[in-house]
Amino acid sequence: MTPTLYGIPNCDTVRKARTWLEGRGVDYVFHDYKKAGIDRASLEQWCDEHGWPVVLNRAGTTFRKLPEADRAELDQDRAIALMLAQPSMIKRPVLDLGDRRIVGFKPEVYEAAFA
Repeated sequence: MTPTLYGIPNCDTVRKARTWLEGRGVDYVFHDYKKAGIDRASLEQWCDEHGWPVVLNRAGTTFRKLPEADRAELDQDRAIALMLAQPSMIKRPVLDLGDRRIVGFKPEVYEAAFA
């Protein structure tokens, strides 16, 4: 299976992940949230696998600009609804390897995954 890298092209962390993959000759498909969106089933799978607090990017500007009422008392269903409405609230990148996903980019984690 060809890995899929989910993200936004102008995100610095996504660029680092893409550079890492390309520098090692890893073929991958890039899924741009801004153009293609994201489906509920994928978000549910990622949240089940990693927990919604890992998948939801609470450090980003989009999340911080939300009204307090939208940020309060979050659970998985509410977090998924926020990410569906605003895909830029998804932690980036997400690398789907088929049997598992990696959320975020750390060179050592990618190195281990492709060793």
